[in-house]
Order: sequence, then C-alpha cells, then structure tokens
Amino acid sequence: MNPPPTPPTGAVGNLIQQSETAFTLLVQGVLDYGIFMLDAGGHIVSWNAGAARIKGYRAEEITGKHFSIFYPPEDIATRKPQRELEIAIAEGRLEDEGWRLRKDGSRFWANVVITALFDDDGVLRGFGKVTRDMTERRNAELALSQRRRLFGHLVRAQELERRRIAWAVHDDSIQTMAAVGVRLQLLAEQLPPVHAAELAQLNASVTDAVTRLRTLSFRLHPPGIDQHGLAESVAGHLEDVVHPWGLTSSFSYRVVREPTSETAVTIFRIIQEALLNVRKHADAQRVELHIASADDGLLTQVIDDGNGKAIAPHAVHEHLGIMEMRERAETAGGWWSMNSRPESGTTVEFWVPNPPALPPGDAA
Repeated sequence: MNPPPTPPTGAVGNLIQQSETAFTLLVQGVLDYGIFMLDAGGHIVSWNAGAARIKGYRAEEITGKHFSIFYPPEDIATRKPQRELEIAIAEGRLEDEGWRLRKDGSRFWANVVITALFDDDGVLRGFGKVTRDMTERRNAELALSQRRRLFGHLVRAQELERRRIAWAVHDDSIQTMAAVGVRLQLLAEQLPPVHAAELAQLNASVTDAVTRLRTLSFRLHPPGIDQHGLAESVAGHLEDVVHPWGLTSSFSYRVVREPTSETAVTIFRIIQEALLNVRKHADAQRVELHIASADDGLLTQVIDDGNGKAIAPHAVHEHLGIMEMRERAETAGGWWSMNSRPESGTTVEFWVPNPPALPPGDAA
C-alpha cells in the first residue's frame, strides 16, 4: 500500500485549511437543511444547526445514536433504515420522501438524501445525510389536490343540474308550448275569419317562446360537450350559434396539454357567456377567439370589434354574466379581466390552471 500523501505546507496548505474551515462553517450554519454524518454502522457522528432546528435534538444529545431513531415504528418494523443504507451502498446514493420523527415525537414529511462515502481504496467510511422538512410543501400539495377534487365535484354538479333543467325544458315546457301551438292552429280553422289576426298573433308568440326555450335548452347543455374535446366544442359553438347571429369569427387553439373535462367545461362556459355579451351589447361584426397554453395553464381571449360597450364600467360588478365568468375562473384557481376601448371593441381575457388529470382514485 502506498504511504499516505504528505499534507501540503506553506501558503497552499494555509489556503486549503482556510477553505476546509469555511466549508465546515457553511455546513454547520445552514438552517434549512439537516446535514450530518453517519459512521459505517449508521450512527450519528456530526450534527449541524439545521438538523437541530428540524429534528429538535442538540448535538450532544444525538451524537452516537443510530439514525433509525428518526423513523416511525412502521418503518422500523420493515427495516427501512437498514434497507436505505444498503441501497445507498449499492447505488452510491438514495433519495426518499416519507414521515420522520422529531425529538418530541411529532411527525414531519422529510426529503432525505443519503450518500455512501468511500475512501480511495473503496472502503466504506460512512454516510452523508441531508434532510429537508417538506411538511409545508406537502400540505400545500394536499390542499391543492383537495381543491381540485372539490372543483371537479362542483363543475360536475353544475353541469348535471344544467342537464336536468335542459331536459325538463325540452321534455316538458317545449312540448307543452308546442301542443298549445297545435291547438291554436286547430282553433283557427274553426273560428270565423274575424279572429284570424288575433289567433295568428298568439300563435306567433307561442312559436317565439318555443324558439327561446330551445335556445335556452341548448345554452344549458349543448349537445356533445361531454363527448368532444374543448377545441371541437368551441368550434361547433361558433359555427352553430355565433355565425347565425351575423358575426364572423376566427379561432386559434395552441394547447400543449389537453385540459381535464372540468377545466374544459369551465373554459367553454366562460367563452359562451362572453360571446353572448358580444351579441347583446357590443354591436360587433367580428369576434376573435384564442386559446393557448401559458404559465402551466390555459389563457383565453375573446376579442370583438364592437363599440367598446359590452358592459358599462359601473355595471361590471352588478351584471350577472360578468359575475358568473369571474367566479368560474376564480373557482378554478385562475383570474378573469375585461378591457374595453371606445369604438375599438372589448377584450375578455382569462387564465385557468391546467394541471394533469388526477388519478382515478383521487378524482372521486
């Protein structure tokens, strides 16, 4: 075996010693990470300020104890601490997330990295262990997941109620009004001509009411929205509904990841309301619709070339359609805005997050 190298002396030696001292001070002073060393058997041989803050032990209390003291009983029963060291030895390092114990017995969610340390001859000298308390991040992720589940339940409940009302309108109200129209026509054949104009006016009112109810039924639950993707549903709405209003349109769709069903429905409903406002208030000839991926979500713009009076500024917080659009976007975790330019049109813009679909078990 070669003799150990002679330690550097002079200026080089002083520089190395200063660097080692600075590095030691850095490791010891880090508060956000627990950084400590284990011997080859898994016993603690060093302890920094971050480890003391996270785990609650002072250095003199914990030095010499086996690191399995940080693991909950269920992990001890399955020999998880030993298995982690074995994996670190075999693969050089191990990264894991799971529950760990503080001195007071409370649990925290930890991200742990264990690195096996070998000397120049390949002999195991111990382990370096870095621990970070991820409890707040995990709680935030769980809260976000719960919010997404609640959002999904809300959207599905809203759509189910819309479908129920649409069916009721179609199967009850429209059929009843259509029957009234038929009876008016039969009555017109039996009454003297002097009453023809009045009956014709009544029949026209009934026909108009049926048309309005069918429009309402379609708005409540457009056919195919459950089966088709967002792009096809929006394009179909423009073709079947918006173009008959006399508006020309353009539609661009640049999406990296297709939205979940709940997100697609939210976007569609906001677009639907925005286009209806264009028809009612903007006196526009053309509307542009853009949907694109942005900032881990979907950014949608509805732009018209109208009079810039889609909604009077003082009525924004009172108009039900405006409130519905804003609330839908914010409930989804996004934002909504509307900007009008006199005689130059109005832009409705909103963004909603577009997270990956939850696993089937989590979506329930």
